[in-house]
Amino acid sequence: MAMKIKTGDNVIVIAGKDKGKTGKIVKTLRNTDQVIIDGVNVATKHQKNKRTRAQGQIVEKSMPVHVSNVAVVVGGKPVRLGYTVEKEGDKTKKVRVARPSGKKI
Repeated sequence: MAMKIKTGDNVIVIAGKDKGKTGKIVKTLRNTDQVIIDGVNVATKHQKNKRTRAQGQIVEKSMPVHVSNVAVVVGGKPVRLGYTVEKEGDKTKKVRVARPSGKKI
């Protein structure tokens, strides 16, 4: 399955424990169809000290969310995405569009 969501998109979580939260995509994991969203699905990790006499710490880390639980936000509303093919002279270009309105993204 090809992911229509890219790094840098503003998205909203539509299912799961973080439903309703919005954020920007930091990284996409294509082999597992997951994305990492800044500030969403945060887990705490206890990190051991790296040197002797140094102190360990608790680090918060954003964990992956499946793409099916996320929707791109356009104009404040979650929308599904599709593709259209545009012709520019002799070249063709695949462009992402919002399904309900047909606006380019």
